[in-house]
Amino acid sequence: MRFPLRVFVLCIGAALLLTACGGGSEPTPTPTKTPVTAQGQATPTPTIAPASNQNSGAAPAQPDAPTAAQPTPPPQQYARVAVDQLNIRSGPGTQNSIVRVANAGETFLVLGRSEDGTWLQLAENGAPLGWGAAEFMTLVEQSAATPSGAGTAQSPSSGPGGFTGSFAPATMTSPDYGVQVFVWWREEIRDRDLDLVKDAGFNWMKQTFSWEAIEGAGRGRFDWSIADQVVSHANARGLKILARLSLDPEVRNFWAGEPPQNGDAFAEFAAALATRYNCQPGAVGCIQAYQIWNEPNLAREWGGKRPNPAEYVQFLGKAYRAIKAANPNAIVISAGMAPTGDNNEIAMPDDLFYEQMYQAMGGNSNGYFDALGVHGAGYAAPPELDPEEAVRNPKYGGYRFFTFRHVEDIRRIMERYGDSNKKIVLLEFGWTFDSVNPAYKWHGADAGIDMFVQADYLKRAYQYAAANWRPWIGLMSALTMPNLDWLNDGNPQDEEQYWWALMEPSPIDALYWRPAYIELCIYLNGLKGQRCKYDPNP
Repeated sequence: MRFPLRVFVLCIGAALLLTACGGGSEPTPTPTKTPVTAQGQATPTPTIAPASNQNSGAAPAQPDAPTAAQPTPPPQQYARVAVDQLNIRSGPGTQNSIVRVANAGETFLVLGRSEDGTWLQLAENGAPLGWGAAEFMTLVEQSAATPSGAGTAQSPSSGPGGFTGSFAPATMTSPDYGVQVFVWWREEIRDRDLDLVKDAGFNWMKQTFSWEAIEGAGRGRFDWSIADQVVSHANARGLKILARLSLDPEVRNFWAGEPPQNGDAFAEFAAALATRYNCQPGAVGCIQAYQIWNEPNLAREWGGKRPNPAEYVQFLGKAYRAIKAANPNAIVISAGMAPTGDNNEIAMPDDLFYEQMYQAMGGNSNGYFDALGVHGAGYAAPPELDPEEAVRNPKYGGYRFFTFRHVEDIRRIMERYGDSNKKIVLLEFGWTFDSVNPAYKWHGADAGIDMFVQADYLKRAYQYAAANWRPWIGLMSALTMPNLDWLNDGNPQDEEQYWWALMEPSPIDALYWRPAYIELCIYLNGLKGQRCKYDPNP
């Protein structure tokens, strides 16, 4: 890091011109009790229709005068990026500076070619952008009004929030970068926080689309009012959406019942979302990826019953088929499991649950998921720590799952069943610097993790994945942008999720930084050849 963040002022007020509005309780990741460590402390896992035209009272409409036929505009050529990432340069040749890094699936208007035909001059939003190597791009010819290929996830659209443009494609780089957000109920900070996600260099936002918040009134009675806004506002910023589809385990007497018996009704709910936000021309919006449920290896998430991988596989398969029927391009991701050593009526170890999932699928995940969802909290360990060291050294908790690299254990299960062509998606990962809540302090402040160490570990986790987990790692969704509801009782510190966040929860008229946001903003923008707008360095 160039600038010593320990001397960076953490609380910087920024005046924002947004309308205050909203309320309600934001769906949040849920903490989970996990086994007793060598220190004897329980260690929860953070789970983290067109209007008709009336002519009343008006003079009768006169027939339009005949108009001359308009010539059909000539087709235009577009170039779609065909590799994970492509450097766009200021001129045709690698000796020229990088002006932008484009991701797979991004599409640009072609303005011209170099004399030797190996470089394409590209435009974005009607303005010249730079040059890309032709060998790494696929050419598509379209009419001037249709700058995206038919059947792809990137299509022109106009959503309820006024967004008109091209949807970001349902593709993932290895690794790809995302973060959990809380922009459901809090309309007043929705645009601000989505802008912060975009400014930081993240490509994805993960948001819970709670079943009860959309279809809570009864079967087929959907309230799309908030969902439409969340989707359209993210689409307008070019952010891809990972939608977590789940039911708050605290909801009682829900009309559809509990899992797995509610699997058919849940699949109908998933189909309704995937149909409404199917990324096609004329769609209300675009959701690129869906997470199916959350931590079914815990009884509290599985209707209070003993976790059952075979039941979850059937539940997952129903949702997969429903989503794919509505949007074949959507990425369906299995639920992430809570890292735990308990194997009883209330929990099952994540590695055992994944193993039994593959057995229930007959060793073949086709028809169940496109990517395997995993949770990867780092606990007290730095991101590079070998899980064997966590077993040997009590300071790290005594279990392999108390490490970020436990993800590699899950990857080996996939490989044993011949599933090496599919990616892992880290649905949540991070480090806490909790100094208050006893069940979390042991792997937070008591382990020497403060907000500066947290920032460093998050960046190093992305770096480790880029160096060691390609090509099988996909999206890595960090914990977390803050939830303004943490301020409701006047003491956000008693909420364990507060300590995982990349920023302080900030009211509408201020931005309260933490090192994690600034560090990741500098790192992720650097990967794109850009500068973080909040970088304190001169």
